[in-house]
Amino acid sequence: MFPLTVSSPSLNRLVLFTSRYSHSPFLRNFKSLSLIHRKSPYNYLAGVKCHASSSSSSSSFTAKPSKEIRKARTEVVPDEKLSALRQQFSEPGVGIDAYIIPSEDAHQSEFIAECYARRAFISGFTGSAGTAVVTKDKAALWTDGRYFLQAEKQLNSSWNLMRAGNPGVPTASEWVADVLAPGGRVGIDPFLFSADAAEELEEAIAKKNHKLVYLYRTNLVDEIWKGSRPKPPSKPIRVHDLKYAGLDVASKLASLRNEIMDAGASSIVISMLDEIAWVLNLRGSDVPHSPVMYAYLIVEVDQAKLFVDSSKVTAEVKDHLTNAGIELRPYDSILSEIDSLASRGAQLLMDPSTLNVAIISTYKSACERYSRKSENQDKATTKLSVGSSGYATKPSGIYRPSPISWAKAIKNDAELQGMKNSHLRDAAALAHFWSWLEEEVHKNVNLTEVDVADKLLEFRSVQDGFMDTSFDTISGSGANGAIIHYKPEPESCSRVDPQKLFLLDSGAQYVDGTTDITRTVHFTEPSAREKECFTRVLQGHIALDQAVFPEGTPGFVLDGFARSSLWKIGLDYRHGTGHGVGAALNVHEGPQSISFRYGNMTPLQNGMIVSNEPGYYEDHAFGIRIENLLHVRDAETPNRFGGATYLGFEKLTFFPIQAKMVDVSLLSDAEIDWLNNYHTEVWEKVSPLLEAPTQQWLWNNTRPLAKS
Repeated sequence: MFPLTVSSPSLNRLVLFTSRYSHSPFLRNFKSLSLIHRKSPYNYLAGVKCHASSSSSSSSFTAKPSKEIRKARTEVVPDEKLSALRQQFSEPGVGIDAYIIPSEDAHQSEFIAECYARRAFISGFTGSAGTAVVTKDKAALWTDGRYFLQAEKQLNSSWNLMRAGNPGVPTASEWVADVLAPGGRVGIDPFLFSADAAEELEEAIAKKNHKLVYLYRTNLVDEIWKGSRPKPPSKPIRVHDLKYAGLDVASKLASLRNEIMDAGASSIVISMLDEIAWVLNLRGSDVPHSPVMYAYLIVEVDQAKLFVDSSKVTAEVKDHLTNAGIELRPYDSILSEIDSLASRGAQLLMDPSTLNVAIISTYKSACERYSRKSENQDKATTKLSVGSSGYATKPSGIYRPSPISWAKAIKNDAELQGMKNSHLRDAAALAHFWSWLEEEVHKNVNLTEVDVADKLLEFRSVQDGFMDTSFDTISGSGANGAIIHYKPEPESCSRVDPQKLFLLDSGAQYVDGTTDITRTVHFTEPSAREKECFTRVLQGHIALDQAVFPEGTPGFVLDGFARSSLWKIGLDYRHGTGHGVGAALNVHEGPQSISFRYGNMTPLQNGMIVSNEPGYYEDHAFGIRIENLLHVRDAETPNRFGGATYLGFEKLTFFPIQAKMVDVSLLSDAEIDWLNNYHTEVWEKVSPLLEAPTQQWLWNNTRPLAKS
């Protein structure tokens, strides 16, 4: 899947981490792990203006500005949803002049349950990333380069499209600060903003004398959604088998508690859904494409509590949690427990880059309240001595990155084996699918992009251990392939045109692993232009695949490897080159990434998994992307300068890259050797899993290229 472009609101706190890591599954040095918004492709409130437009210049952007498109539209039609939302601005207990609606849920998730898709409901824009801002007389939506074309199609004339990262485009916080009269009140749902994001927003609007207002009581979009709002997810949670997890819950909790104490804390609150699933060896079905469940987890030095809807907890899961010493609590009782921790003098470890500001502000307020009580007692009781409860008598917050993020990113042997196994089964499903598709196209069968995506799901679903897709399949023919996060819809999608490039980006969730692969093909004869662009994307893919680098290297250092061949002829792409991938977890995972945005200083480490997916897109014409998943591992080098360990990549994805798209004259002998060797591996690993007809298709597509 097209990678997240990670942006952090805490760039000043990022440092390069070059020391060796402990064998513990948890990071041993909290200060060294970058604080990042793992869920967000772009921080639309704060922006990263110093380099956000580095992936494309204004002269190369060919999509029509939304204002030009709207010139051709008829008179503006009133938006009933916006009107209903604005009516609430003056309600008692609200009293605001603007309301900000982000894409996230209360856990800062990338993918969210339908009942939390508030930004999509209010704006009509269904892309996974974006922020909507509504004032009493204006409405604007920010999204990044992956979604510009989609947003132009989906937003009605009441909305202004703000192309985040383009020159001259203000951030959402800048815009709302400018359009409001001095002394304005900007409302947010505090459950939907991380503490870091809320702090940055508050600081930005305060420059124009505006105030940020937390609306705890209700979400204003929910108030107008009402009866038509989808019901919360209710499918049961399942235990993730130890043979796939590789480490039991007791061991993970023991390591986590060591990290808590090393940080000077007595407890930690965790809200990232994939972190909770990983620590507890549980999986769920609450979020499309991500095997997680909506929950909070509080781990103390001597106990742990899971805040979750008990109706989703089966007898097996309850026994699993009981054996690990986990108590169950209602999902919506998290704030009262946070208050209780403060009353008991807890030193609570919190990650402000991921934890919502509702929780952090509740704890801060509780700490102030209970500290004042403590100060009224005898001076001796106000010292940070440990009381009978095991906690310091004066509560406080300790703000550090979550140690689970790092532990989860470095896969153990069982997780890596599961990833390898699931990728081979996935390759078998893909071989059956592509063999079928090419045959249907050559028979002139009329297939839509949705038909293709549905058929691919059909082939994958018969594979052992298949659970779900890992994201909405991007099935784009011709110009739709240039819409980087294109999602075909039955009522508006195109037919698969044999005379045009076809881009297919897809993935699956298996019980033992997560896959993500993109291939771009032509069913007849590609043009010379298409072949050149494809070949240069392939060269970037090969360059990154073969990269060797010293341990401690952050991913942004490698991004240029994938772009160099495109840069040589003045081309580029508007997205990062690689994202982290979970093991039978989220297809997008932090903290690692490979991106031109250099805010993420997280070093790549042995055991991490990243995608390798350079691309090129000509708006309104075609799109090209080639994606494999890679495992970071130690590299054998004849020298070790300064005693450093060097790292490289091992491929997890084994599927053919269409040879007729390659302009061999542009490739070096070494690049041709790479492609031929890769196809040999594909044949050797995947052919035993196929029946004879599909085996023949695979053989035809893995034959070696001749050198020019």
